[in-house]
Amino acid sequence: MFTDRDAFAGSITLVDDDMAIDWFVDRAAADRISANPVLAFVFGDEFGVDYETARDANRPVQADPQWIDGLLEEYFDEDDEEMLDLVDVRSPAELTVSLDDIVLTDDQEAEMSKVAKAIEHRDYLATIGLNEVGKLLFVGPPGTGKTSTARGLAHQLDLPFVEVKLSMITSQYLGETAKNVEKVFEVAKRLSPCILFMDEFDFVATTRTGDEHNAIKRAVNTLLKSIDEISLVTDDVLLIGATNHPDELDAAAWRRFDEILSFPRPDEGMRADIISLVTSEVDIADFDPAALAAETSGLTGSDLRLVLREAVLDALVEDRTELTQDDLMAAISEFEDRDHLRNLDTLEDALDDTHSDHTHDDHPAPNPE
Repeated sequence: MFTDRDAFAGSITLVDDDMAIDWFVDRAAADRISANPVLAFVFGDEFGVDYETARDANRPVQADPQWIDGLLEEYFDEDDEEMLDLVDVRSPAELTVSLDDIVLTDDQEAEMSKVAKAIEHRDYLATIGLNEVGKLLFVGPPGTGKTSTARGLAHQLDLPFVEVKLSMITSQYLGETAKNVEKVFEVAKRLSPCILFMDEFDFVATTRTGDEHNAIKRAVNTLLKSIDEISLVTDDVLLIGATNHPDELDAAAWRRFDEILSFPRPDEGMRADIISLVTSEVDIADFDPAALAAETSGLTGSDLRLVLREAVLDALVEDRTELTQDDLMAAISEFEDRDHLRNLDTLEDALDDTHSDHTHDDHPAPNPE
């Protein structure tokens, strides 16, 4: 045989590598090779298995929830529990959205590709000293896909997703917010490789003014310093900030990001694509996404999903699981009515709308006699 067993230690070693390889090849099957990227790399040619395909079909270890749980147990003891209270940590397998579920602009797609290449060639970037890579700021109104894109990127790149809990990071106690900011970045470094996502980034990185409390200025300064000291190249952490209010960001915060990515409201073509995507599993008679897109000017991807929800629920009330184009048109009208109410400035405006058809003559003043 081609093995030798050490009776004292109980270990087994190969004494004839070529014979061992021949023995394995005679007994292996192509499906076993394709299920193991290492075997595909060595034996792929003999079994007609492509290494790249095998690698893509097998997620890396950091994508596994058990791997994340192991890291949390290894790197965070009882004294560190308060650090984990500041973030929500999810493995790629736990993220329900992928980039295939999102309609991106050309610029957004290009940036996602650049990020993927930067991660793939991180060692090269380190060699040439290009460390200021991997700090992205997503800018756009609510519902335009900033959070979904960050999560979809984590899913595609098989990276743990570390999302900051703003409700936990901001503290009523002087100086605590700055300390919490430092802890968040420390968590990301311990869990690397990962994506650190900070939604409502402007909430912490607000513009500093002369009359602000020193604690607020200290929190902003700590955030800027923490951003400076973290890097995709040296720390294996991809930082993504997102904001609905770019005008409220501190000017120095803008300069910390190597890429500012716009998330505008979708145009008519994008809306048609989004409608087609979100309805892909729904039976719809006489479906015309272009016509629906033409009636939804100003709506975001999130809004369009709400429109679909309304149409589906209305159909279910009638015991129908097949929708019609008219169902979706009616749902658009209902959504616009609700959106109008949301945008009213005061209750008096709502009352004015309710009674807009009435005049003072409809309700004459009582006769003083």
